[in-house]
Amino acid sequence: MPPRPAPHQPRKTPRQQRAWQTRRRILDAAARVFAEYGHAAGTTDRIAAAAGLSVGSLYQYFPNKDSILLTLALEHVDETAQAVRASLAGLADGPVPLHRWLPAVVRACVELHTRDPRLHQVLFEESPRPPELLARFHEAEVEAVAAVGLLLRQDPDLAPADPERSARVVVAVVESLVHRFVAQQPDPIGEPELTGEIVAVVTGYLGRTTVS
Repeated sequence: MPPRPAPHQPRKTPRQQRAWQTRRRILDAAARVFAEYGHAAGTTDRIAAAAGLSVGSLYQYFPNKDSILLTLALEHVDETAQAVRASLAGLADGPVPLHRWLPAVVRACVELHTRDPRLHQVLFEESPRPPELLARFHEAEVEAVAAVGLLLRQDPDLAPADPERSARVVVAVVESLVHRFVAQQPDPIGEPELTGEIVAVVTGYLGRTTVS
């Protein structure tokens, strides 16, 4: 017998265009259902109905709702990593001042996370975090730290004493503040205001880490 997928893994990988479209329809419907009902009440019955499918058809692609949540969360992590890459595209070829890259990175993260704050809350506050998701978090963080570290090393006006450590702090601060204000605050502040506050925090920190 072929090995069974893990309880949180999709049942099968679509091989035809129609199957991919059905899978996408399930995920889009699930995002709407989870945003409206939350993790506990976002059942597979509701997801199937929102997608216009039978529950049996849904189970051909996903064994349970946690596997759908995992897929949505992994997509979000990948989308965030891509947004950071895009905001830094072409900036690593030489010294780039902080005011050029930091607001762009923070703005990209804030815009992405505030697009659907309730879904973000369900994915990363209410749902399980299986090893696959934690591993993808780590991969994205390592990539971001490497990119920020390179920018810090190339900036003669900053010259932090330990660029790699400072890069880890910058990435952690941006991720933590964006997540906290988007997912945990009852009244999130606006995108420009949040971007400005985070940029101010990071700029103040980097000003204290330079070689004296």
